[in-house]
Parts: sequence; C-alpha cells; structure tokens
Amino acid sequence: MSSSGTYKIRPAGRHILTIGRDLIQDCYAAVVELVKNAYDADSPDVNIEFRAQPDRSGYSIVITDHGHGMSRDTVIHKWMVPSTQDKLDRQQSPSGRIMQGRKGVGRYAASILGTDLLLETVTPEGEKTTLLVEWNTFEVATYLDDVEILIETAEVSEPSGTRLTMTGGGELLGEWNQKQFDKLRFELKKLISPVSAAINDELKDDEFRISLEVDGFPDVQDVTETIQPYPIFDLFDYRITGRISADGKGALTYSLQKARNTTEEKIRFDAGGPTGCGELVFDIRVYDREKEAIESLIDRGLKDESGNYVGKLQARQLLNEYNGIGVYRNGFRIRPLGDADFDWLKLNEQRVQNPSLRIGSNQAIGYVQIQSDELSGLVEKSARDGLRENTAFTRLKEITKAVIAKLEERRFDYRKKAGLSRPVLKVERELERLFSFDALKKDIRSKLTRGGVDRKTADEIIEIISRDAEDKNKVADEIRQTVAIYQGQATLGKIINVILHEGRRPLNYFRNQIPNLRYWYDSFLKTGDAGKLETFMPIAEGVGQNAEFFVKLFSRLDPLAAGKRTARKPLDLKKTIRNSLSVFDEEMKTHHVVAKVEGPDDFRFSSWQQDIYAIFTNLVDNSIYWMNEKKVPRREITIEVVTDGDSLLHVDYRDTGPGIEPDLIASEVIFEPQFSTKPSGTGLGLAIAGEAATRNGLELKAFESEQGAWFRLQPKTESE
Repeated sequence: MSSSGTYKIRPAGRHILTIGRDLIQDCYAAVVELVKNAYDADSPDVNIEFRAQPDRSGYSIVITDHGHGMSRDTVIHKWMVPSTQDKLDRQQSPSGRIMQGRKGVGRYAASILGTDLLLETVTPEGEKTTLLVEWNTFEVATYLDDVEILIETAEVSEPSGTRLTMTGGGELLGEWNQKQFDKLRFELKKLISPVSAAINDELKDDEFRISLEVDGFPDVQDVTETIQPYPIFDLFDYRITGRISADGKGALTYSLQKARNTTEEKIRFDAGGPTGCGELVFDIRVYDREKEAIESLIDRGLKDESGNYVGKLQARQLLNEYNGIGVYRNGFRIRPLGDADFDWLKLNEQRVQNPSLRIGSNQAIGYVQIQSDELSGLVEKSARDGLRENTAFTRLKEITKAVIAKLEERRFDYRKKAGLSRPVLKVERELERLFSFDALKKDIRSKLTRGGVDRKTADEIIEIISRDAEDKNKVADEIRQTVAIYQGQATLGKIINVILHEGRRPLNYFRNQIPNLRYWYDSFLKTGDAGKLETFMPIAEGVGQNAEFFVKLFSRLDPLAAGKRTARKPLDLKKTIRNSLSVFDEEMKTHHVVAKVEGPDDFRFSSWQQDIYAIFTNLVDNSIYWMNEKKVPRREITIEVVTDGDSLLHVDYRDTGPGIEPDLIASEVIFEPQFSTKPSGTGLGLAIAGEAATRNGLELKAFESEQGAWFRLQPKTESE
C-alpha cells in the first residue's frame, strides 16, 4: 500500500513547558527573565512580591511594572506566540531602551514559578487585557493548539503596566527557604551593574529600580527593600577600567586603594587590530585574600545592610559569593557569565601555573560591557546560559585577559615592593649572601680584640673560620653549577617548540623515503639492473643530508642539554652568540625575523658557553614571540658587542618588537621569577638570563627605547 499527502508539524501540548521549565536554568533565572520583560516595557521600576498563604497551603508571586503594557492584539499575536521575533525585529523599546528579551521565550519562565499564571496588562489608552494560564492543561494536551485560553478585555482608568500573578501550592512553597531567598536577592543585586550608569552615557538618565517583598514564609525573614549592591564593589584593592573601541585601541586607568597617596595610571591599550567583538567597556576590581587584606577591606568601610561592620568571616563569604567578572549588555548581566562558580576566563588555570603573578576568579569582581549582537557578533544562547562559542566570544576572552594582565603586572610590582608577596629565591644572590664570611670575620676580630684576646690567638680563630669558609664555598660552587645545568635544561624546555618545528621536516623525509629506498633496493636485487641505482642513490644521499641536519641541530643544543659543566674558559663571544641564535634559524625564517651580530671577530671573553646560550636563547625566544604576537611589520634583532681592547664594555641587544613598558623597566620586575607578560608565561626566561649573567660576573639590564626592547649585558660593578 502506498499513499502521499502534505502535513503540518504540530507541537505537543507540553512544548510550552519545555520552553519554560527546560530552557530556563532555574527559578532565579525565571524571575530575572520576567524582570527583563519589565525593563523592555519601558517601566521605571519593577516590584516582586512573594506572599505565603496564612495557613501555609501555598503562595503567590506577583511581579508588577509600570511600563507601556500590551494591547489585546499584542497579547494574542505576540505574547501568546512562542519564539516570536518581535523584539528581535524592533531591537529598541519605544523610549529607546535596547531590548533585553530577544528569543521570545522568557515569559514562559513563569511556568517554573507557579502552577498557574494570571496576566493583567493595561495600555496607556486604558485598554486592560486579562488571561489565566493553567500550566497543567499543556501537560495533558495532545497538541499545543488543543489548549484554549480565555482572554478578556475592558476599558479601565488604571495606570499602564503589567501585573503577573503566579500561584503555587504547599509543595512549591516548601522550596523557598531563607537560603533560596538569599540567592534570589544575590541574583537581583548582580543583575544590574552597580557602576554601569557612571560609564555608559546611555544609561545615566534611564533609572530602573527593582523592589523585593517577602512576607509570611516559614522560617524566612520578611523583606521589603529596593535592591542595591553591597558596598564591597567600591572597596577594591586594585582596579582597572576603560573603554576599547572596535578598532582595538583604547585607554585604561589603573588605580590602587591598598596604600594612601597613590595616583591613577593611564595605560594605552592596542589589541593589534580590530577587537572582532565590537566596543568594550571594562571595570574590573581585584581583592587580595590574605588575613591582613581582609582586615583592611573591613576598615575601609565594609558594612552590612544595618550599617554594622562585617566580620572577617562575613567579608570572605561576600567575596566568595560576589566574585566573578560578568558580561553586561545595556546594563544587564548575561548569565552565567559572572557567576562565582563559572570561571569563563579560566583565571584559576592560569593562577595554578603562576600564583604570584596571576589572580584567581575568587579575587575579582567586575564586568565587561558589550554592544548589541549586531555590532559585536556576541550572541546569547537560546537557553539563556551564556554566549555562543564563536570567534567573537573567543576574542572577548582574549582581550579581557589582556586587560586583566595589565592589572596583574602592576599588582605584582606593588606587592613585591610592599613586601606582600612570597619572597622569590634568586640563587646567585642568596648563595653569595649565605657564604660570605668577610663581615663575620671582621666582627669576630673586633670583639676578640676588645675582649683582650692576643693577636696571635685572634689570627688562629680567623684562620679556622677561613678554612671552613673555603670548604663551604666549594659546596656553593657545586650548587651554582647544578643550578646552571637545571636552568640550561629549563631553557631547552622553553624552546621545545623550536626543536619540534626544525626536526619535523627531516623526520618526514625519513618516513616517506625509507619505504622508497627499500622498494628500489629490493628491485635491484631481483633484476640486477644497475640503472635502478640512479633512483636509489639520490634517496640515500637525502638520508645522509637529513641525518647531518640532526647532527647539527643537536650540536647547537648541546650547551643547553649538557648534564655537567665544563670549565669556564675564554670564548669567541661573537661566534658563541651567533651559535646560540642558530637554534632559531628555522623559526626566524618562518616568522620573517632577521638577526645580526656585530662587533670584533677576535674578542674573547672568559665565561661558560652554556650561560651565554641561556642568556641569548631566552632573549631571542621573547623577541620572536612578541614580534609575531603583535604582527610587527619589520622584524629585526641586532646584537652589538662593544669592547675596549681586551675588556668588554657591554653587549647591546635590541629588537623591533612592541617594547617594554617603562614602569616595568624602572622596577626591574621583569627579571623577577614568576613575572611574565605572556598570557601563559611562567616568568622563568629573563630570570634565568639574569642568573646566568651573574654567574659570569655580568649583569643584564633593560632600558627604555623609542622602538622595541633594549637589553644591555655588561660587567658587574663592585657596588652591585
């Protein structure tokens, strides 16, 4: 039997409940969706009332606004039409507000909050439309269009606005305890950015108040309040704010409240091209979490709603609850971005790698304000659970982390100077301090003399100390050599991508040609045809050439991979530097980087080859990274060895990259272990280079330059 015909897709009756209960994340999100609808209706306020029945048999939730209301026609042809694109088409409300609801499903969030819904809406002309929805009728209906809803319309003299009344029985009432209401208040407090109006001119004259009333719920404190954010937002330790235009350029302001008499710092920002996600406005505030920092936070004015100073435990709880960097569109947060347990920027992963420099998600409160999806490409998911994972969202994350990095760099420097960060161990400096006995011998001799001990006895005591110091300094030298080996191998690990890149081509040759070699060899054995050798020999020669490539590559890497240290000896400094650069030959070709080493060809400098490699390998690795990252058009590295006869005056290292910020140079924080301006950097490179210089009686300094980075390697002076 065969048949044909046309049919219509008919949604099941429970389709409406699927939209409301399954797509909306939770009851808090449901209230937020209905609050957004009040905003879209141009209401100056919205009032949310939770009232329990006196006998505890049920409750009602009433959400009232004073907006423009809906006509009967709007209710029938838009409100009752799931997934309508009315707001998407209009984009703005009559008074110019950017529409928060775009998907046409937010109103069905009411199905989460009660078993039925009474809608009462009045237009400015006095047309009042009323309808009652009993959600269980959709549950039992076979098809959606089987459900009929009675709509009544009358002329009234009431003010315009919309009133939603949701009722539920004892089972739903039992779900609302003190913890649930605290969570709701928390969500409402986070819904509107507390400082967005101060930054976004469009919101300055557009007040939108949210009021909450809770009455009669068992074991729940009654509430009547206008939602206001906690003052913790204003009591930050560190803050970075600013605006970045769609072209990727902008200005940021860094400020600090941990110390008195500090000034704001203006920072120019350049993303190196268009943002790819529209114009962005930032306000990110960071809090230290040590005991002293919490006490300071309270002292600066952290009070509860009764005006009392909170305790340290409460302060920590507030930070735990309110932390998160939200994404806001026209003043409203896009959930769950900004939730305390939703680390969309992966800050905690970065902090694990470098805890001294990076901040964790529980240390930041703030927001990024974005434009409409048409201008930014940032599109909300239909389920209201964040932004789509598209290219624009990837760029938003990259740029936000770059802005946070500006704060992290300055925070690291301040904490180091103020003695707040964990002390970092600089091996050479600490060994020198630990095994220096000159001051000790001087003090002992002075005390012995003042105590009446004769000179001969004093000399014998000092001699004993000197012999012990000599033995200990031998141990110190062994430690230095061991550390040098580890640092060389750490440098080798940093440039493993270079090794893999260079080795891939010859390995591919072996993989592809060895089977051919075997084939022609077997063919020659079978036929004895000497002509086969004409094909066989070029392949064999290629194997030899590529094997030689590996020999040269490994010989260039040997100084860094050495398992033991050879004796310090005079080296052809210019040649040694060139050899260290040769590690990056293929990498520099790939990224179009030109490097040159200038200076006398016959100058020799007593040093360890491994250390010279460690110094310049780390410098070159940084240069290539930043010139490529910032898409610098002219990519050059120049190294100049300057001498005076047999003496080294200095070695200047310059590149044409983006350079180093002057304040980072002045503080010398760039040489601190764990400090890095790379997004995923470990902060080892320049620290290792500095240690390697010290082992050879040198010091590595950075200087300001009009173009690119400028480092100078020079003999260490006696006063250093």
